[in-house]
Amino acid sequence: MRVNTIEELENQLSEPTQGVIETMGRLEGDIIVLGAGGKMGPTLTRMAKRASDAAGVKRRIIGASIFPSERDKLALQAAGVEAIDCDFLDQNQLDALPDAPNVVFMVGMKFGSVGAEALTWAINVYLPGMVSQRYFKSRIVVFSSGNIYKFVPTDSGGSDESCPTEPIGDYAMSVLGRERIFSHFSGTLNIPVALIRLNYAVELRYGVLVDIAQKVWAGEPVDISNGYVNVIWQTDANSMILQAFDKAASPPFVLNVAGPEFLSVRKVAEGYGEIMGKKPIIQGTENPDALLSNGSLGYSLFGKPRTDSRQMMEMISDWVMRGGESIGKPTHFETRDGKF
Repeated sequence: MRVNTIEELENQLSEPTQGVIETMGRLEGDIIVLGAGGKMGPTLTRMAKRASDAAGVKRRIIGASIFPSERDKLALQAAGVEAIDCDFLDQNQLDALPDAPNVVFMVGMKFGSVGAEALTWAINVYLPGMVSQRYFKSRIVVFSSGNIYKFVPTDSGGSDESCPTEPIGDYAMSVLGRERIFSHFSGTLNIPVALIRLNYAVELRYGVLVDIAQKVWAGEPVDISNGYVNVIWQTDANSMILQAFDKAASPPFVLNVAGPEFLSVRKVAEGYGEIMGKKPIIQGTENPDALLSNGSLGYSLFGKPRTDSRQMMEMISDWVMRGGESIGKPTHFETRDGKF
């Protein structure tokens, strides 16, 4: 399916499934999304609004963020979302946010964490404690990351929710710290929490598959030392994450949100080469292990993702070749030392 405009893309990324509509129909009360101005925030927030409307439920959908631009804030408002500027580390601003019985916590720092380790830990670990105390009467769906797992053999089937965590680097360690803090307050304050270990969302402007496509199209080397990845289309990720409200519990419910395919970076680059009429430049040699997540639990609860890797690649290659807009934030999927 060809996507021609940003508007079409964001409509697609925010289109709710029947499962999300049913979840929003059961859920009681308003929803506030903390970090609604990030990469996934706008479309997840809009999906919550669209699903609530489709379920016939009147509720406030509130998006709070340090919005990167006034345009992003206005776009959410045009979609019927209440958009509020907030520096979450400012206690007064956090306290001034509206009460809501349902919270999505999307705030985090990854890129730029090298050289800013103290700020990374403040945002990823200290802030979760502030939010837990501010919204101790709410249920909270928390964004985490598959980066907290250890590297596993590419034929292992990936890390599931029961696997031990072995984060590498300040970013991954601080994300595990985020989980630990929310888990602590879930226990002490009886907050229902769902921890979402995402690995990794993709759309036309951002993601591992976009990085590879841009490199092949530009004739730049594709590093395959981190030779395998699993990704999930952002619509499917948003859908599973919002349905996780049904599963929030104390102790926290843990869920991997990840695509079912373990993709060879080499083969993805070669596939783009065929589509684009380019010969990819391959650099390095695959290591025998990678950060791979097993998303089977999510599929058993909410169904498998509807968009597969080939569909993603076809849409992305078309978008890149036409000079479509990019968020301009490489994922650094090649990174194996945890430094972002």
